[in-house]
Amino acid sequence: GSKAKRYAIVGLGTTPKSDDDSAKDSYAEAGSSLGKAIANKCHAEKKVGAVTVVLPSVLASDATIMKDFATSFYQTLYADNRYRTGAKVKKPAEDLKSVTILSEGGEPVDASVIEAGKKLATGIFLTKDIVNAPHNVLNSLSLAETAKRIAEQSGGRITCEILDKKACEARCMGGFLGVARGSETPPQFIHLTYTPPSGKISKKVGVIGKGLLFDTGGYNIKTAMMELMKFDCGGAAAVLGAARAIGALQPEGVEAHFVVAACENMINEKAMVPSDILTASNGKTIEVMNTDAEGRLTLADALVFCDKEIGCESIIELSTLTGACMISLGKQICGVWTDNDELAKEIEDISKKTGDKSWRMPMAKEYNELLESKFADLKNIGTRYGGAITAALFLQNFVSKKKPFAHIDIAGPVWSDKDGATGFGAKLVTEWVTR
Repeated sequence: GSKAKRYAIVGLGTTPKSDDDSAKDSYAEAGSSLGKAIANKCHAEKKVGAVTVVLPSVLASDATIMKDFATSFYQTLYADNRYRTGAKVKKPAEDLKSVTILSEGGEPVDASVIEAGKKLATGIFLTKDIVNAPHNVLNSLSLAETAKRIAEQSGGRITCEILDKKACEARCMGGFLGVARGSETPPQFIHLTYTPPSGKISKKVGVIGKGLLFDTGGYNIKTAMMELMKFDCGGAAAVLGAARAIGALQPEGVEAHFVVAACENMINEKAMVPSDILTASNGKTIEVMNTDAEGRLTLADALVFCDKEIGCESIIELSTLTGACMISLGKQICGVWTDNDELAKEIEDISKKTGDKSWRMPMAKEYNELLESKFADLKNIGTRYGGAITAALFLQNFVSKKKPFAHIDIAGPVWSDKDGATGFGAKLVTEWVTR
């Protein structure tokens, strides 16, 4: 009457040779692939309570691969049951109680590496939770409360500052406040600061996420995909998810600032209209030619804040900014715009390592003329052609020219039509901050 044991064999290919870079890149992805495969098998095999995974020594001894394994395993078992009841509740691998990882060579698997992968997964969970949440649940106020909880749960490593409308007015954040005029809830400018346990800081970085909790398009109202516009906070979700992971991982040597200008783009008697001229916090005037190009207006003031007020040495910004980027790169790859070759290479390397796929796009300066305004310093939109490029060029006006800065458009990969939020960007940001 003893219970039968079940075995599964997973092929990982051959061990790459030292001079085979393509094979090594493929092998480096083994951790994520294997974690996903094991998680799916645990879910498919009902009533499985304990699993033992025996790995080749070359895998089990590689800290990066094992961390990726753990992150992917937990991430695959994510289920958002906040709005499900009864039989609709999903319970992936509900009987699973333990997973034991062994090396075929008998070497111990570093438990701290597995724990680090689990901590990163919690950040990805938060990213998915934020993007999946409907607007009647998640608005600027509740997102600010989420940021406060991240700080409270960080063991003192993260502090949270929320700038209200009055504080934003004092800083002349006309771009952000112009969009927020149509919001149902008051604008919340979120600023989380991470400092390392030792207090020793070798770099000071800024990470900005677009925080439009819902985007109707404003008076240039959307005529399609309105039901998906809760994902317009995907950049903010990735940034806050990364902040949660960073607070748990507690890397040394870095001071990191996570910034989100949170509001909605709605329609009411106070909302901005086409032809309005807004003044950003660096004094630049912007003619609003289209109210559905609102994200860049909020990001303008967030960039000035990170650049001038905080004094970040390098800045990356994530946003679901343009449909044009989706048309160019599809729904699995984000676009990267930067004038800094070193930062571009860094993001490319991180993208390969984390699986958050990216592609560097051209910063065509000749397109700047498309942003010229008859009445203001610049317009918030160009023509229908090259829209993702002109959006990136617009943002360049709000960061010091010599400062390393990258705009990352995640409009495509932030959402899966099959599963909802993907958690895209959280791993990329976490790796960028910690390396």
